Amino acid sequence: MNKPVGPVHDLIIRNGQVVDGTGAEGFEGDIAIRDGIIQEIGQVHGHGKEEIDASGHVVTPGFVDIHTHYDGQAIWDKHLKPSAIHGVTSVVMGNCGVGFAPCRPDDRNKLVELMEGVEDIPAPVMHEGLEWSWETFPEYLDALDRGQRDTDICALLPHAAVRVYVMGDRAIRHEAATPEDMDQMRKLAAEASHAGAFGFSSSRTISHKSKKGDFTPTLRANELELTAIAKGLADAGHGFIEMVSDWDEPSPEEEFKMFRRVVEASGRPMVFTCNQRHDGRGTFWKDLMTYAREARDDGHILRPVVAPRPIGVMLGLNGSQNPFSGTPTYRSIEHLPLDQRVEAMSQPNIRTKILSEDPVKQSTFPLIHRILFTQMFRLGSPANYTPSPEESISAMAQNLGVSPQEMAYDILLENQGRGFIYAPLVNYANYTMDACAEMLDDPYCIMGLGDGGAHVGFILDAGYPTWLISYWNQKQKRYSVEETVRRLTSDTAKAVGLFDRGRIAVGLKADLNVIDWSSVRAGDPYLISDLPAGGSRLMQEVFGYKATILSGELTYRDGVATGATPGKLVRSHA
Repeated sequence: MNKPVGPVHDLIIRNGQVVDGTGAEGFEGDIAIRDGIIQEIGQVHGHGKEEIDASGHVVTPGFVDIHTHYDGQAIWDKHLKPSAIHGVTSVVMGNCGVGFAPCRPDDRNKLVELMEGVEDIPAPVMHEGLEWSWETFPEYLDALDRGQRDTDICALLPHAAVRVYVMGDRAIRHEAATPEDMDQMRKLAAEASHAGAFGFSSSRTISHKSKKGDFTPTLRANELELTAIAKGLADAGHGFIEMVSDWDEPSPEEEFKMFRRVVEASGRPMVFTCNQRHDGRGTFWKDLMTYAREARDDGHILRPVVAPRPIGVMLGLNGSQNPFSGTPTYRSIEHLPLDQRVEAMSQPNIRTKILSEDPVKQSTFPLIHRILFTQMFRLGSPANYTPSPEESISAMAQNLGVSPQEMAYDILLENQGRGFIYAPLVNYANYTMDACAEMLDDPYCIMGLGDGGAHVGFILDAGYPTWLISYWNQKQKRYSVEETVRRLTSDTAKAVGLFDRGRIAVGLKADLNVIDWSSVRAGDPYLISDLPAGGSRLMQEVFGYKATILSGELTYRDGVATGATPGKLVRSHA
């Protein structure tokens, strides 16, 4: 018997349509991997210890998601779902200014309460899942470094944690930082960056509140404070700034000018959340995109991060929020198992009581004021993320001669209480995908905002990569396969300083997807209870991902975890 000729590789992917992540036209070829690195591309003559026949499939770099919140989950879980099942091999966490380090022991509850309110991760889950073997941010990175996962992780230094660490209760009261405070924050930012942080994040939105209803400690941090922290990154020689804002004070233009001055003073790049609001404030999101391009032309990097579909919440009895969660009667039965709640809510007297009560006064849901029945829809199966105005709960109720509250109540009870109401919060003011399309059409915008690891009971947007493929490429034919892949790989990787991945090239990290492109889709949301303390979260099945490879190891096959966990903490260094 003739022995195979050529070098032995750990893995060879053969006969795939290679789309390398740069936007260049795809080509048919093989990819050879050894020691976690891409060794050959083209026609590979050696043989592999394992080989994958990718005939008829697209081979891409692993997807890089720069806006996630796995800060807690990465401590207790080897599987960073839902992101990992959507072809994501690298995530950046610690966005929106929230996280768990630095943190003094006496302040742990403050950060847990903030994370519970801002990112909807239940406090019992965090209390049981977090080991708290750290106080400083470098110690937190060391704790992450001890774990293994199915995804690589990168961490940002969260401004809220820094502010509380330095200022204590003065941070919670939104007092202005003193020069001494700012000097210490600058040193902490430099320390974190030297230890491997990819930058720092902050929030200036009133939507970010603790479970108690307190605004995030960073809400009113002034320009001097933001500049001091940014200069800490500059002292270390690397790192970017992530920012979310309401753009209200005093105006979008002035807020952007302030951010630009922070970037100019520090020399560090910034990414910021950009979306279309539903409050009648017009098209200021377009202005932000214009300001960003103007800054780029002047040599300053401030890039918008946008979503490929409306950011929407799923309200249901099987999730953490519904339109009646704040009513006294519902609160009295919310502890019951789902079937018992459905039985109780089906009783006419309980129905009448819930419908007569104020759902807002006792609500702990910070977004309750932004949800209107004109922007609520039956999610349905398959899930409908592009509903028409006629499909709103308000319109359906009018057609049936009932109140919108009655209509919503009945939808919640459908399918034994397992259905969801979909409520877009941004990017759907005109009941179209036009705003998302315009944002994505701008190549300077970064695709993101999936929030993987957060909002576990009412948002499931970590599947944005799958949506970009299935909706914008397959259904709308708006972007080529090559451009779709570029937006998910090299564009996001480069934006955060990950230069060893995001492209298929010899010498780069072997993070790859083998995709049955035409069959890519996500299933309906459902609830699982696999978090610490028995906590529940939303999940979905994903189809079309034949193989996901991280550092040369097969981590997922047909959406099912193989058990391989080569994922590590990635440290950023100058």
